[in-house]
Amino acid sequence: MKRNTVVLFAVLFILAIFAWAGWANWEYRKQAAERLAAANASKAELIPDASGGMPQYVSPLTGKPAPAFALEDLSGKKVTLASYKGKALLINFWATWCAPCKIETPWLVELRDQYAPQGFEILGISTEGDDLKPDDKAGWAKDKAAIQKSVEQMHMPYPVLINGDSLADTYGGLDAMPTSFFVDRNGKIVAAQLGLTSKEDIEANIHKALGE
Repeated sequence: MKRNTVVLFAVLFILAIFAWAGWANWEYRKQAAERLAAANASKAELIPDASGGMPQYVSPLTGKPAPAFALEDLSGKKVTLASYKGKALLINFWATWCAPCKIETPWLVELRDQYAPQGFEILGISTEGDDLKPDDKAGWAKDKAAIQKSVEQMHMPYPVLINGDSLADTYGGLDAMPTSFFVDRNGKIVAAQLGLTSKEDIEANIHKALGE
């Protein structure tokens, strides 16, 4: 009898942890969306979810051309958004310290490999938030090493760019990691995701970017 009681307690404890984790993620995304909406009060919207879930954040950039940028990759090569003209893109802002990013990245790797033959690519843009000066060679070297380690550990096959913090204002604040923008073949943002969502949500927005 005692053994059954212990097993039951263990099962209930595990279920409670999963329930708490789900609530914590929901609350994190909700608060992040509210902060970002407040920062862009004149443009941003929180749309109630029809199923009663978390309100959906509608970026003020949705329906507009993705803001241009030119950033270095880990080898020091300049990569521009314009060089991907004609491709469907997922611009994914992430950071090595971001726990939700570590959950999301394996989904991105799988989806990128699945849809690359259809003209889809991901640009992973690191936002370490270190506020490094352009001439801080030691600081940049440290950041690059940490980013490279994450890229190798998570087997990221797509381009990874640095200094994403320089795009924070241009792309709406980047108040939550990860933040993703889905861009169609004409360079227009067709969807945005704030914080950790789901693999299914990401795939649905990839279809939008591909015009399907």
